[in-house]
Amino acid sequence: MPKISAALLALPLPDLNLLVVDDNSPDGTGHIAEALKRDTGGRVQVLHRSGKMGLGSAYIQGFGTALSRGAEAVCQMDADFSHPVDKIPELVQALTKVDIAIGSRYIKGGSLDERWPFWRKGLSAFGNFYARTILGLGIRDTTGGFRLYRREALQGMPFERVKSNGYVFQVETAYLATLLGYHFKEIPIYFAERRLGTSKMSLRIQLEAAYRVWLLPGIYADLRKKRPLV
Repeated sequence: MPKISAALLALPLPDLNLLVVDDNSPDGTGHIAEALKRDTGGRVQVLHRSGKMGLGSAYIQGFGTALSRGAEAVCQMDADFSHPVDKIPELVQALTKVDIAIGSRYIKGGSLDERWPFWRKGLSAFGNFYARTILGLGIRDTTGGFRLYRREALQGMPFERVKSNGYVFQVETAYLATLLGYHFKEIPIYFAERRLGTSKMSLRIQLEAAYRVWLLPGIYADLRKKRPLV
């Protein structure tokens, strides 16, 4: 965490601040984040939670905390260097014309780590194709977690209705934002193999994603009637 924090705070974005959501992690993340908070004069803030309550709830609570502290835009990203830090200024620039900017692996110029085996790249590509096809989404990278939201976009999202708690959270929020009529721009990124930590992907998370994608049109049927997808 100190390395990714240093890289982020070194960007030419003087108003950038970091929020770490700690689910009482046994690896000492909370204590490290508190030390960074002291060392950075408060540019790193920490949201402590009592235990693991899922990825989705961590994002939702983190968004709410950032907005309550006056954030005009909120970026979500992995803290393991799989998302390129140097692309954030480009996302910020894109946000001047759209509601949500996405770091995308699946548009021209985007790519996955060349060291990934064929089956892993195929699984990732299929997951995106699966979600896009079932939900009729125009977004190419529906499962990626590198996104920058305008404040007004997050405020308009009915997060109380979002129940996904695994990585399908990314798909559900992309679908919901599309139904709400938000405008997106995808910026190509190179998605690198993580430098730090280990993957939290499990069979249960994959099954949740495969099943819940089919439920979303029914869950948001009222919004579909207002703004049908094409």
